[in-house]
Amino acid sequence: MRQYRMVLLALFLVFSLLMAGCGSSRTEQESGKTTTAAAGTDLDLSGVVLRIGAAEGKNGQAFLEAAGLDKTPYKVEFHVMQGGNLVLEAMAANQLDLGTGSQIPPIFASQARNGGNLKIIATKKSTTLNQELVVSANSPIQSVKDLKGKKVAYVKSTTAHYFLAKMLENAGLSWNEVETIAMSTSDGLSALLTGEVDALASYGNAIRSAHARGAVTLQSAADILSGDFYWYATPEAIKDPKKHAAIVDYLSRFHEANEWARQHPAEWAAYYAPQINQQTQEYLDQYKEENQQTQTIIVPLDDKTIASEQDIVDTFAKLGLLQAGIDISKIFDRSFDADISKFKTYE
Repeated sequence: MRQYRMVLLALFLVFSLLMAGCGSSRTEQESGKTTTAAAGTDLDLSGVVLRIGAAEGKNGQAFLEAAGLDKTPYKVEFHVMQGGNLVLEAMAANQLDLGTGSQIPPIFASQARNGGNLKIIATKKSTTLNQELVVSANSPIQSVKDLKGKKVAYVKSTTAHYFLAKMLENAGLSWNEVETIAMSTSDGLSALLTGEVDALASYGNAIRSAHARGAVTLQSAADILSGDFYWYATPEAIKDPKKHAAIVDYLSRFHEANEWARQHPAEWAAYYAPQINQQTQEYLDQYKEENQQTQTIIVPLDDKTIASEQDIVDTFAKLGLLQAGIDISKIFDRSFDADISKFKTYE
């Protein structure tokens, strides 16, 4: 009898261990450990906290939420900020591990004493639509050349600053031949509509609002800008094996979530439009227009991307905003290239 009880006890323990193993597998799957890039690492990421800042609204994390890819095996603290400069200020203070924004802010941040505490690690390919130089309805200005001696509002140290400089240069005008006035996006729009300025170089909602009020495009920046947005990380996060793995996983999820949104535009618009106080149909039309030009995807860094960044640096140096001779390639870290190149490609 005693031997019989020992056999039963042994069977019970084996059964319990098998059930515990099944439960662990289910928990990992529900937490996201068996999906995307995290499945390729043996590291335990459960204790990792990934602090992320975005300059383009909450849609970075919202994509993951809408696509059901937000159940990560690490904790995400996502912060929405009003501009890329604020994201990079937080990174400089080591309050963020990962950030995203346009090409411009990291250039200026990198000139700080500690190099801005950042490295550019990946490129997000995105639309160049709604980045324009516009004039008010019925304006006598017909070309960029006509801006000589005119007042032009622009958003300083942004893509608008860059593309306005390139437009003037291509038209044979120097920066000083135009009365350029640095303004915020909202102030610039107001100045254009009230006639305080003759033209506005801006982007996003400011350009959409300007068109809604009769403004016309003097020149689009679609063929001037690269469409590159960046993901940047702190050197400390890059060197930490667990945070490095978590970053790869997060970028993979972001990449996949954007494809989900492209395949389910109506669902995405219904989820996201209320968060930015837009009508669902209005945002859906806007989203479809942008995706007709380009897919939002994450790609590895390449020489073309670095050359584009160097051209921005050289352009700003000519305007006296930066010292001449800066080699911007030093702020790029290509240790993520191999992992990102494995991300799924979409037609």
